[in-house]
Amino acid sequence: MLHLIIGGSASGKSHFAEEQLSQLTGRPLYYLATMKVWDEEGRLRVLRHRAQRAGKGFETIECPTNLERLKLKQAGAVLLEDLGNLLTNESFTPNGIDEDAPKRILRGIDHLLGQVTDLIVVSNDVFCDGDSYSDETKQFLKQLGYLNQILAQRAQRVTEVVCGIPLTRKGEPV
Repeated sequence: MLHLIIGGSASGKSHFAEEQLSQLTGRPLYYLATMKVWDEEGRLRVLRHRAQRAGKGFETIECPTNLERLKLKQAGAVLLEDLGNLLTNESFTPNGIDEDAPKRILRGIDHLLGQVTDLIVVSNDVFCDGDSYSDETKQFLKQLGYLNQILAQRAQRVTEVVCGIPLTRKGEPV
């Protein structure tokens, strides 16, 4: 099953996603961490997320790019945290935005779906934050919006998390 979980910054989407994954017992639980650490703030964020999921039985796999090359040890359930970071890592190049990044990511998600019983993808709702963006940022937002739409169409369940409250948008409520 594919479950898309979307929410704004600090909405509680990561915590909710981890709870959903931890309920999928009887199989390996993989946490695909996509964030590249660029500064002290990022390092602290990674440490906070690791502490948050400590003791929950997840095997963490660092996968900031090349999702379509990832081979899991065995079938299980996966939490991909998060789509915005993965797209950032795949899209931004010294020559500008890579327009093929969303296609690679979708191929990577299809590749993952062939290896797992359940895939939870966490994504960002960043479409209400500002009104003035650079051309590269506008292009990135367009790519993320496209990925969110495609995954929402494919997913059996879509949940929006607002202020820590999960709102079912598609599928059976959790």
